[in-house]
Amino acid sequence: QVQLVQSGGGLVQPGGSLRLSCAASGFRFSTYGMDWYRQAPGKRRELVAYISGSGSNTNYADSVKGRFTISRDNAKDTVYLQMNNLKPEDTAVYYCKRRTRNYWGQGTQVTVSS
Repeated sequence: QVQLVQSGGGLVQPGGSLRLSCAASGFRFSTYGMDWYRQAPGKRRELVAYISGSGSNTNYADSVKGRFTISRDNAKDTVYLQMNNLKPEDTAVYYCKRRTRNYWGQGTQVTVSS
């Protein structure tokens, strides 16, 4: 069955960096676009970044453009989210998701605080 297992996250100071990983199994990974979402307390879940199956196309929310980078390694069936220059407003639970159908990772907490 389809599984998305996340790792990474944690507590970081403002201006710091973190990398999230999402390891996929149960489907032909390279043929599916992948998303990263986040949900802050009391807020709706929002799309942060998207990457196409080949990795040739990416899109970002305006709030993270220039600071976050989505990438993928199709040999490892893994998608990444590199987050640089983190701000307190980036604090949220982050989720990876397969673009099609409702397959989500388990979520990982990112807290940006001094």
